[in-house]
Amino acid sequence: MTKFARRAGTFVKAGALAVAGALVVAGCAESGSGGGSGGGEGVPFGATMEEYHAAFADIDPIVLHTQSPSTKGSTGGAFIDAYTSAVEEWSDGKITFDIAYSDAIAKATEIDNAIVDGRLDIGQVLAVYEPKEFPATSALLDASVLSDQSVVTGVLQSNAWPADVALSTPEIVEEFEDKGLKLMMPAYNAGMNALFCAQPRTALPDFGGRSVSVGSTAGNQEVAALGATPTSVAYTEAYEALQRGVIDCSMLSPAAAQIGGILEVAPQTVIDPAAGLAVPTGNMAMNLDVWESLPLVAQQLLWDRLDAFVTGSIQGKIWPVTVESTASIQQYGGRIVPFSDDARAAVQAANEKIVNAIADNPAVDDGQAFVSTVRGTADKWSGIVSELGYTNETDYNGFATWYTPEKIDITPYVERFYEEILLPHRPS
Repeated sequence: MTKFARRAGTFVKAGALAVAGALVVAGCAESGSGGGSGGGEGVPFGATMEEYHAAFADIDPIVLHTQSPSTKGSTGGAFIDAYTSAVEEWSDGKITFDIAYSDAIAKATEIDNAIVDGRLDIGQVLAVYEPKEFPATSALLDASVLSDQSVVTGVLQSNAWPADVALSTPEIVEEFEDKGLKLMMPAYNAGMNALFCAQPRTALPDFGGRSVSVGSTAGNQEVAALGATPTSVAYTEAYEALQRGVIDCSMLSPAAAQIGGILEVAPQTVIDPAAGLAVPTGNMAMNLDVWESLPLVAQQLLWDRLDAFVTGSIQGKIWPVTVESTASIQQYGGRIVPFSDDARAAVQAANEKIVNAIADNPAVDDGQAFVSTVRGTADKWSGIVSELGYTNETDYNGFATWYTPEKIDITPYVERFYEEILLPHRPS
């Protein structure tokens, strides 16, 4: 077994990481002279913990301020605890994190500003809320309709190919850097988007004239293709809107639906592996000045421990939440079903238009090439996931009773993710 495989296996056991959360290292990151000058000696890829400890021996302590969107110890912020604990352990305590819980520093829509102005240093930038600020990233978000939506292979494919595209697309990396942000973990998600409805709806006539709350431009087009009316309803108001019949369905991830109590009033769920809804994603970014001030070995450790982020975001958040949400859907009398043939065809046609339209997006220099890249990379990762032996042993309805962490060893996937996507960009 390689050094990397042993590391990845360690983090499979280390604990859950929640994708919905955000890391934050405040712009006032504290360090002594050894920790703030940048540069210095690094370690090779595959370095052991002992080798990292030795490399940190002459580094002064570095305190990084971080934020979680959830309460301490909750699933929603567990990946932050796992990532920060891993960095602290591998640095021999030379890097420590001061964590503020429940978005105490900045709310989700303000995290990018907080990173830039120094209130935070690293956090989850949600470009979906600011498409004009992050137009190239938003183009990639639109392309997320290409993601496999199935319960196992879909989760793996959809968390890999957008990240692969993002780090290899100069326009995406540069729009973060131009704002003073270092893009670290790009385009990770908290699970597939689904339609949560108060009444069963699968065919076009079921959606005709109905109102559906949506949070993305691609989602608006998909809902319109179903014959429904897309509308914007604040997440905090969605429960009441569904309960009172102001809206008929809401397009959300299962994690968001579970946390918001949406399943109680809208348990009738549509997830169709063959007709993907736009997948909500986040981008972990760090204050560029803080990043560049860190010693090389600290940069490398923060980068290398992104393997823990990947492991936990999937095994620690998405699949456990899928189990919880599926159980809740069934508890409230619902089921997870695909679209009927007519609705599936309508969404697939809309998705083709969404992706093809990216070719005319001025945010990317060569739109046609970008479209070819997203299509090719999505197919590439579908192939990799299959090559590694991952399959869907059950559908969403059966996942709650089938799944245990031991059923799926994602170490080979995490290793391939790191080597294909992150390793080429490792600080050196």
